[in-house]
Amino acid sequence: MEINKVAIIGAGEMGHGIAELFAMRGYSVNLIDVSQDALQKALQSIRESLGKFVKRGTMTEDSMEGIVSGIRTFTKINEGVNDADLIIEAVPEKMEIKEAVFKEISLYARADAIIGSNTSNIRITELSRSVSNPSRFLGVHFFNPPVIMKLVEIIRGDDTGEVVVNKVYEVIKGLGKVPVKVKKDVAGFIVNRISAPEMLYFCMILDKGIAKPEEVDMFARSQGLPMGPYELMDFVGLDVVYDSMIYYAKEISQDYAKCNTIKHMVEKGYLGRKAGKGFYQWSSGKAIIGSAIPTDKVTLMDVLVLEVNEAVKLIELGVASPDDIETAVKLGLNRPFGPISVAQSMTSSEAKEKLDQLSNEFQCSIFEPAASIRDGKLRDAIGGRLQQSAPKQQPTSQLPEGYKVISVEKVADKIMRISINRPKLNLLNLDVINELDRTIDELWNDRETFVIIITGSGTNFSAGADLSTYFADGVSFMEFSRKGERVFRKLTEIPKIVIASLKGYVLGGGFELALACDIRVSTSSSMMGFPEVTLGLVPGWGGTQRLTRLAGASRAMHMILTGERITGKDSYDIGLVSKLFDDDIDGETLKYARGISSSSAPIAAAMAKKLINKAAEVPEDVGLDLESTAMGVLYGTEDLKEGVSSLLAKRKPIYRGK
Repeated sequence: MEINKVAIIGAGEMGHGIAELFAMRGYSVNLIDVSQDALQKALQSIRESLGKFVKRGTMTEDSMEGIVSGIRTFTKINEGVNDADLIIEAVPEKMEIKEAVFKEISLYARADAIIGSNTSNIRITELSRSVSNPSRFLGVHFFNPPVIMKLVEIIRGDDTGEVVVNKVYEVIKGLGKVPVKVKKDVAGFIVNRISAPEMLYFCMILDKGIAKPEEVDMFARSQGLPMGPYELMDFVGLDVVYDSMIYYAKEISQDYAKCNTIKHMVEKGYLGRKAGKGFYQWSSGKAIIGSAIPTDKVTLMDVLVLEVNEAVKLIELGVASPDDIETAVKLGLNRPFGPISVAQSMTSSEAKEKLDQLSNEFQCSIFEPAASIRDGKLRDAIGGRLQQSAPKQQPTSQLPEGYKVISVEKVADKIMRISINRPKLNLLNLDVINELDRTIDELWNDRETFVIIITGSGTNFSAGADLSTYFADGVSFMEFSRKGERVFRKLTEIPKIVIASLKGYVLGGGFELALACDIRVSTSSSMMGFPEVTLGLVPGWGGTQRLTRLAGASRAMHMILTGERITGKDSYDIGLVSKLFDDDIDGETLKYARGISSSSAPIAAAMAKKLINKAAEVPEDVGLDLESTAMGVLYGTEDLKEGVSSLLAKRKPIYRGK
């Protein structure tokens, strides 16, 4: 079915904005409202909006007139919808009004017409009960002003057909917008659902007399936001805010019914901008905000952690992917970042601590930590990995789909283990290198990981590169070498402690991977070496350089030129291996890693790792300069304070990497 004619029901701010948007893209538009006066005001607003494009020189007068003439107005639903391909309702957010509109649409619209609602909060499934054939019904939530704002949420009701969702998705893309699919029908969808807890938070700030509206708004502006929360509520309409809260109280939690200050303001008719008075007096479309000192009773973290918490809940419910949530919040709230980006800089424990504090202070269950945060799985949630959780007795994959030749698991608090999984020799090919590259990037800024263990599945670490791989020419083989060098270099630079757990064969590229790690532990019987020269090659992933630095030129010459293998015991004797574990290499390595993760301050360890590696690359005076700079940086960390405090108190330190 082709969409050529669109009917918009409701000529208010959202309705006439949506009509303008479709008309600008060449659609024939029917704009419907019960009042002729409202329709005339809508056309005037559309002219004024288009006139701005004319003034900027991006549209001609003739084009503007052509767009306006493409919009026909109607005061009766039956006349406006009978020939429409797509019908979008944009009437006030009152259930009884919307139900009446949809029942009338169902009587007069074509049986194959797609029907959408621009509701910002009400569940689509709930609205669909008033529509004949609900498989053609969905949510099409534009943001204000529709002509400017990029985001459109496409919401699937329980009965919405897949073909309908995809069709409308493509239509919205054709308007130059960014559609985001809401996969599960929940109150508030994505953006408004994520904003709901902070709206409640600011309501309760007033209810408890913690700060005044202007003090909070001044704080918000001091943080670079264009508008504070109370000015924004005034702009939207306090009646709209209150209606949303009442709906959320019914659908989500009774906590949302605690918003007493706004309730009383609505009862008095103080609705914000539309009434000329709300939290502020309004004149010429602008709030009159007196001077105030920004409050210190509210922190940016309070707001951001509530957004992160609600985003995690949506992920747990399967409402949307982390990427779609990030996109929706950025575009829907016109911000440079969303809650997923914010969560990247948090640990589960930090988020949980702040949320527990807020829920206790305000006695709000809605502020309590989401299950994933409570269980220490914030990173899994924002990484889109919750659906892949395995039974507790099995290792849990920590990476997104698409990983075939490595496995990654969280084996203990602060410790991740990467295993090469190409039985039985764990030969390294381009797939392994690429997946290892992605894993390093994934863990680089993971503040819940202090130590990474790298090993091989089965009885071998890795017997080297897979030489059966086809390469078209020497250039391709050279790039394969360069790729491995770059990835192994990343291991030396990642701000984590990387331990290679060696067993069985540790040869060629496998040996080079081990040498790129910070610490090597091994069984006594493991076999290490570089057979490359005996095959007509040289170590091509950094082996010639790293072995020379770690074991000395003479030892490196002998091992590389002869291809002779040495045991783990031999490697320990010459200092290549730090520990020998013969009984249970995996268990002993984990125990060793636990000791490091609990006793070494992560920022200090990352700095020390960088300094040690630079010692082999820069002159001594440069290295000493870097060392003193590191001391200055570390002096301001919370970990240093914790280290000194724990020493004086004779207790074990608890480092947070801050």
